Amino acid sequence: LSPGAKMGCFTFIKVMMILFNLAIFLGGGTLLGVGIWVTTDRDSFLDVFGGLSSTVMQVVNVGYFLIVIGAILLVIGFLGCYGAQKESKCLLMMFFSVVLIIFIAEVAAAVVALVYTGLAETLLSAVLTPVFKEKYGVDGPFTEIWNVTMEKVHCCGLNNYTDFNNTYWHDQTGTYPEPCLAGGLLCLVHHHLCGCFLQGCFDQIVEEIRTNAGVVGGVAAGIAALEIASMAVSMYLYCRLDRK
Repeated sequence: LSPGAKMGCFTFIKVMMILFNLAIFLGGGTLLGVGIWVTTDRDSFLDVFGGLSSTVMQVVNVGYFLIVIGAILLVIGFLGCYGAQKESKCLLMMFFSVVLIIFIAEVAAAVVALVYTGLAETLLSAVLTPVFKEKYGVDGPFTEIWNVTMEKVHCCGLNNYTDFNNTYWHDQTGTYPEPCLAGGLLCLVHHHLCGCFLQGCFDQIVEEIRTNAGVVGGVAAGIAALEIASMAVSMYLYCRLDRK
């Protein structure tokens, strides 16, 4: 290529780098803002997004999670956008390093998830079970969401019906939730599950995730491809600046 063509290619890639990372920066800022909103004004967030958000927030502290993700995206977007704009080798190398670290962490997490899937599911179940026992029957939106889930998925409890033993719900009613009582009055009379849903919702949900693993894998592969492309572009700009 002629020097003019090479310069035009460099300029085009530089502009694309700036626009791409500007979008990442704005997205990170949005997530950071939402995370701060959720953390400081939880009630308003629940009013806007309803009962499902309450259930999610019982399991994961959404506000802090969004703040962390938003801050990471802000840093990446700033380094890539400002580094390309100012043609700063230092910022471009920092951008490359941050994205590379994230990429390596994602690959490591994927490998661990594939190799230790059973262990991960066991640990997740162990973490969620105490939350389920503590909140069911006490937290209204949480209870309602789980009732709908158990009814639609045809399951009972997180692991099985024994999750309700020694809980506020069982202590107050002396029986199991209605979605678990597929056997009707017979279950109510004997206070145990006769012909009822014995399988837990956790296994059903995990199975649903496995069914849609292709979609999740496709999204993950797409993100990985973008990260690789970003690293390649930043390194191209870095090397071109060296020659300049």
